[in-house]
Amino acid sequence: MKMQNFKLKESGLNRFFGPLESKIMEILWTSPSEMTIKDVQQKLDEDKAINFNTVMTVMNRLVDKKILQKRSVARSFHYKPVVPIEEFMDTQSKELTYDLIEQFGSMAVTHMVDALDKVDPELLDQLEQHILLLKRDR
Repeated sequence: MKMQNFKLKESGLNRFFGPLESKIMEILWTSPSEMTIKDVQQKLDEDKAINFNTVMTVMNRLVDKKILQKRSVARSFHYKPVVPIEEFMDTQSKELTYDLIEQFGSMAVTHMVDALDKVDPELLDQLEQHILLLKRDR
């Protein structure tokens, strides 16, 4: 699932979602089980009162975007994320990286390498090993 409209000036989940979508996804990703719209609305209400119909509309749009899945249980629907947050973030960062390289080529790679001076040396070692494997397999 490739997210559209990546927001460069935002942070965290707000880079991929609107503010209410982000809050809903955060609630669902941290929940150990599926949740109903009412469950999510009650969690949201802890910060600020949100209308049930608004929460329902946003959650159903996330289903349409294939971010959430819903299933009928008795007389309500239960929602859960399609993938865990780690998989979502991995997929989005990979798609973003490929898009940057496709659009900007070596310039994007150069900027990524320049940004490495701010990362943990252990990450640099892992990157070096990964590059060596890529070179060996070519």
